[in-house]
Amino acid sequence: MESTAGRWLAPGRVNLIGEHTDYNDGFVLPMALPLGVTCTAGVRGDGMVRLRSRQRAAEPIETSTAALDVSGWSELPEWSHYALGVLREFTRRGYEVPGVELDLDGTVPIGAGLSSSAALSCSVAIALRDLFAPSLSAAEIIDIARTAENVYVGVPTGVLDQSAAILCTAGHVLFLDVRTGEHEQIPFDLERFGLELLVVDTGTPHRLVDGEYARRRTECATAAEELDVPFLRDVTSPDLVERLRDPVLRRRARHVVTENARVRTVAEQLRTGGDPRTIGPTLTAGHHSLRDDYEVSAPPLDTAVETATAAGAYGARMVGGGFGGSVIALVDRENTPNVIHAIRKTFHTNGFKPPRTFAVTPAAGAHRLRDHE
Repeated sequence: MESTAGRWLAPGRVNLIGEHTDYNDGFVLPMALPLGVTCTAGVRGDGMVRLRSRQRAAEPIETSTAALDVSGWSELPEWSHYALGVLREFTRRGYEVPGVELDLDGTVPIGAGLSSSAALSCSVAIALRDLFAPSLSAAEIIDIARTAENVYVGVPTGVLDQSAAILCTAGHVLFLDVRTGEHEQIPFDLERFGLELLVVDTGTPHRLVDGEYARRRTECATAAEELDVPFLRDVTSPDLVERLRDPVLRRRARHVVTENARVRTVAEQLRTGGDPRTIGPTLTAGHHSLRDDYEVSAPPLDTAVETATAAGAYGARMVGGGFGGSVIALVDRENTPNVIHAIRKTFHTNGFKPPRTFAVTPAAGAHRLRDHE
C-alpha cells in the first residue's frame, strides 16, 4: 500500500426479535456480535483499486475507480460486489476517491444468517468515510451500504443489518423504528441474570439471491396494497389481515403484523429491567410464525429450536433471512453444555451436519481499530 491508513471493524449481528419487518417499515431489535469483518485500507494516488480477502485468497481484484462506472460487474466474483458496490456509491455520490487498497478479513461465518455481508459492506464504508468523506452521517453510511447490496449484489434487503452494524453499542440491543430512523439502546445484561445467548450455526447455508427473499418482499407489498396501507407496519391489528382473500398473502401479513408486536413487547420487557427469561416464549412464538406463516425456516432450524427448548432453553428462534443459517437460544449459563449436547445428539440422529455453537454478548458497532486491537 502507498499509505496504510488503518484498520476498521464492522460486526455481524443477531436479531433478538423482528425478522422480515425492516422492509415493511416496522420495528427491529438487533445486537452486534463480537465477530466481524476487518478492513485494512490505504490511499492510492494512481486511480487503481486493489481488493483482497483472506477468505478468498485465490481471487484478488485489481480494477480502477473509473472502470466501476461502466458495465463488467458480471466478470467480477460475487463476493467483491459488496465492497466495490460501496466504493462505486461513494464515487457516484460525488466523493473523490483517487485510488484505494482494501484488505478484508472476517470472523463471521459465511452463510450462517449472521450478516457477514453487511459486516463486509459496512467495514469498507466506514473506512472510505474516514479516508475520503469524514462528514458523512451514520444514516448516509447505512444507506450507502444497503444500496451496495441492493443494486450491485442484487439482494433487496431492508436496513436491519446495516443499521445494526453501524448503530449498535456494547451491552445493548438496538430498538429501531425503521420508518423514522429513531432508535434506542436498551440494556441486555445476560451475565447479571446468569444467562447466555447461544448461537447454533446449523451449517445449512442460506442464500437470499435465489429469489425467495425477493418473493416475500413482493408478497408483503401486494398485501399492503390490498389492505390499502403504505406498508404492513400500518396494519394495526392482526384481525385486519383476515380481509386478505389469498391465503398466502394472509399468512405473510399475519407474520409481519404479529412480529412487530413481538418486537415492542420484548423491548418493553427489557427496557423496564425485567428478567430476560420472560422474553423466551416471545422468541419461540416468533420462530413458529417464521416457520408457519412466513415459511422461511428449514428442518435443521426447526430441529435446533425444538431441541433447545426441550432441553431447558427459555426460548429459541431462527435468525436472519431464513432457508438455512442459525438459531439463537436463551439459556441458563449452567445449562448451556446440556443444551449444546442435546442439539448435537439430535442433529447426528437426523443426519444433519454437526452444528457450530457459541455464546455471544452484545458488542460494539462499527469503529476504527486501535493499533493494539
